[in-house]
Amino acid sequence: MATEKKILLLDDEQIVIDVCREMFDNLGYTAEFVCNGQEALEMFKTAQNGGVPFDLVIMDLTIPNGMGAEETIKPLREIDPDVKAVVSSGFFNDPVMTDYKKFGFSGTIAKPYKLDELDEMLRAIF
Repeated sequence: MATEKKILLLDDEQIVIDVCREMFDNLGYTAEFVCNGQEALEMFKTAQNGGVPFDLVIMDLTIPNGMGAEETIKPLREIDPDVKAVVSSGFFNDPVMTDYKKFGFSGTIAKPYKLDELDEMLRAIF
């Protein structure tokens, strides 16, 4: 079981947020949730400045009418060049998903999330 790890999840679907909230609780992680990239950047920066930074950011690749993972990773890395960020999508063939390191991500996870896959990905990152 993980302890003391803090995760920021960016996703525009409330059902995904609700499911992830339960999964993170079950796996022993603390998590915050935002619906767009701008909110993610603000919350990440506030946490950094407050001395309680996020250990990982998981971002949905596509946010309709907003900043998704691809648009958010560069400014996120400007705040913290060592940020651990995972891109998430149901679109497995997207170049960002298949070549995630080239785009600045630490890992990838496919949607829909499965508890064992989420746990495995988190253990690999941490």
